[in-house]
Amino acid sequence: MPASMPIVNPAYIGRFAPSPSGPLHFGSLIAAVGSYLQAKSQHGQWLVRMEDIDTPRMVPGIDSDILRTLEQFGLLWDGEVLYQSQRLQRYNEIFNQLQRQQLIYACQCSRKQISAMGGTYDNRCGALQLTADNLAWRLRSDNVNTHFTDLLFGPQQITTQLAQEDYIIKRRDGFFAYQLVVVADDIDQGITEVIRGADLLPMTPRQQALCRLLSAPLPRYGHLPLAVLQPGFKLSKQNHAAAISQWPETRVMRKVLSFLGHPPPAELEQAPVTEQLSWAITNWQLAKVPLQMEISSTEFR
Repeated sequence: MPASMPIVNPAYIGRFAPSPSGPLHFGSLIAAVGSYLQAKSQHGQWLVRMEDIDTPRMVPGIDSDILRTLEQFGLLWDGEVLYQSQRLQRYNEIFNQLQRQQLIYACQCSRKQISAMGGTYDNRCGALQLTADNLAWRLRSDNVNTHFTDLLFGPQQITTQLAQEDYIIKRRDGFFAYQLVVVADDIDQGITEVIRGADLLPMTPRQQALCRLLSAPLPRYGHLPLAVLQPGFKLSKQNHAAAISQWPETRVMRKVLSFLGHPPPAELEQAPVTEQLSWAITNWQLAKVPLQMEISSTEFR
């Protein structure tokens, strides 16, 4: 896929990483547009990655549907699309490295047991040296820094209990967990800045800590507000948010840009999405994005 505009700043690499478990909805388009504009406003690269590591949840053909929808809305990516399902050898290399460094351990605790702990794992298996098959593997998180600065929301402090929980990097069913693969992918793709939804903000200290363990540079992180139907009920595939591929592109793009604090001028309200995006790239400023974790979007039920 050709780049959507000339790349004159190869030092900036951003990405959009959808999960092909369902079609793009309004909430995921916000993340796509926000990350795209941040990259292109700095003449950088914008990569697309398919987070299909949890293969039982993936829907055949949805990856192609997502890519067609991005093209439909004028979001043209740079380079080849990366698929996590094709990178198992790389994830296993990192897993083995962490195992050699004694930074991970096997865990036998069930979800029911963790629920009885109050919902946060208490790291009880860390000293047991379990070796049985079909166990989960957790990363020791003793030295996670709970502070970081978000590009939108400024200084953040994640609760110590959440940030320092030893979390799963390989499930008992053998699948690698999101927290491992997302960091591996960002490192290998040279991602310099991550612009994504605010629901992932609490996971940032974990991912930064793993970058440090792997002696990799940390990307900058910025988190966009979430589109919700009502407080605490975000638009997502799990909540059966409607696909946007059949919606009028011009109107939807105008709504997305307005949601992100960049409403197009009146003369562009009926303009093609490519013209709206061109205007938005020129005028894009993260400081204009609303500083709210959630914003109601009842029009998109």
